[in-house]
Amino acid sequence: MLSKNLMAASSKPLILAILRGGENYGYQIIQRVKELSGGELEWAEGMLYPVLHKMQKDGLVQTKWKLSDNGRMRKYYRLTTKGREALNNEKQQWLKVHGMLEKVWQPDASLGTT
Repeated sequence: MLSKNLMAASSKPLILAILRGGENYGYQIIQRVKELSGGELEWAEGMLYPVLHKMQKDGLVQTKWKLSDNGRMRKYYRLTTKGREALNNEKQQWLKVHGMLEKVWQPDASLGTT
């Protein structure tokens, strides 16, 4: 299981990446995260919706209410142009961190410690 800090830090890029594939409503996003993580990450609505609301406020996502097949109204989220730019930025940052971690985790890597 991931730490709460890592889960919080990865929530925005994960949501942006999921929405890159098309609009989704909250429960779909939660289920997609669970599926992508092989069940390792289980987000609750209380974690997801504050992030989505902040992303909406920041202009990264737009929302639309739609009537579902079962007759309930659902709020769907989709990326804006600004959201796509944010996704590219997030991706570049995470790839840099990943690259640095790969380097320092090599068996012969020296961190300059004695």
